[in-house]
Amino acid sequence: MATAIFYGSNSGNCEDIAKNISNKLGKIDTFNLAKTKVEKMNEYDKIILGASTWGNGELNDDWEDAWNNFSKLDFSNKTIALFGLGDQESYGDEFADAIGIIYEQIKKSNANIIGFTSIKGYYHDYSRAQINNDFVGLIIDEDNQSELTENRLNDWVEVIKSEIL
Repeated sequence: MATAIFYGSNSGNCEDIAKNISNKLGKIDTFNLAKTKVEKMNEYDKIILGASTWGNGELNDDWEDAWNNFSKLDFSNKTIALFGLGDQESYGDEFADAIGIIYEQIKKSNANIIGFTSIKGYYHDYSRAQINNDFVGLIIDEDNQSELTENRLNDWVEVIKSEIL
């Protein structure tokens, strides 16, 4: 079963995290949605999706451009893990919402979604990516907690590794 990472990255931070995850998992295929059609996801059984949140809790440009086609994909026989970037200090009312938006869409296909993480250690008011005391995936705040990124990545990769590879 093949595994790949698909991400959208306006500023490069999401791309850096995607490449870091790929390296930690053994250099799996990694695709920037600005250069790859979302239908490429059909070739993989296990997918990691990454996005940063822009504006007032919106998808970034790459995801926005791909959204109509992404919404038509069937994820019912796939294992999906999510990671997202956000700024909890400046955008605490919509922290990492992009991953929540993506989660809501893939949940409709009854995908096997893995990699939920605790909200402990984050300081925000609201997030569409939060269900009770967990985020729907790994959340990275490079603006305010970059010193925690490496440990958060390592811990998350260890949790998903057995199901995503």
